[in-house]
Amino acid sequence: MNQPARGLGRGLSALLGDAPVAAPGSADGVRELDVAAIRPNPRQPRRVFNEDALAELAESIGARGVLQPILVRPAGDAGQYEIVAGERRWRAAQRAQLHKIPAIVRTFDEAGTAEVALIENVQRADLGPLEEADAYAALVERFGHKPEEVGKLVGKSRSHVANLLRLRDLPESVRAHLDAGTLTMGHARAIASSDDAEALAEEIVKRGLSVRQTEALARKRRPGAGSDIGRGSARLTAAARDADLLALERQLGDLLGLKVSIQHQGGAGQVAVHFSSLDQLDLICQRLSGEPI
Repeated sequence: MNQPARGLGRGLSALLGDAPVAAPGSADGVRELDVAAIRPNPRQPRRVFNEDALAELAESIGARGVLQPILVRPAGDAGQYEIVAGERRWRAAQRAQLHKIPAIVRTFDEAGTAEVALIENVQRADLGPLEEADAYAALVERFGHKPEEVGKLVGKSRSHVANLLRLRDLPESVRAHLDAGTLTMGHARAIASSDDAEALAEEIVKRGLSVRQTEALARKRRPGAGSDIGRGSARLTAAARDADLLALERQLGDLLGLKVSIQHQGGAGQVAVHFSSLDQLDLICQRLSGEPI
């Protein structure tokens, strides 16, 4: 259960490597499998599949076929398989009424299945904040990974993983807003330490506040927040400007999962994205260039 993490920080393509065509009778390799012989992973991190995106993918698959194989592992009776990565493609193939789908067959244990499923969802298609947090928690609680190991696994910073794990302690009504997409991770983090997070969340949703507006509201509601009023408008203006930059740094950091710093003076400045490994740098480059991950 607490085995050392395998392939941490290597990325999905490195974990899969070059997938050979399966030889007759072999356990591993690429092959055409019956769609009906494949079942989804019951511990799939993604709980919600966007219907419009699935319909668009199904249309593309109907016209061009499945261009990238899904990843499966043998499961149960002979000829049956469980999805490790690629459930969206499998679902879309069903909608496109395909009878077979290309698949890479690999032998994974439970920990390896959880790792690869998480990597694909985080790196290829963004999970919701709570979906991502629950997947991280499973790797920590079920398989003994430390938060820094989880960060290396998905190319994110340790602080990003820790911030997401804290979201799981939010009140149920706030979590419901996160699941529905009416609140973002930035909103939730801004009110997480508040004694009245539920009321703040309802006000944020009702007023349609941005993350920066939410952080300003949370500061205003903290005990003693009004004690600095009247101490100089120039100082308050500078503080507000700095707060806006800090909020923007956090917002960009949430999107990338890495530390972001912004330096600004006059009408110019620079944005720096901090990475701690070549894998994280590679992920940044792929996202900026739009190349497939």
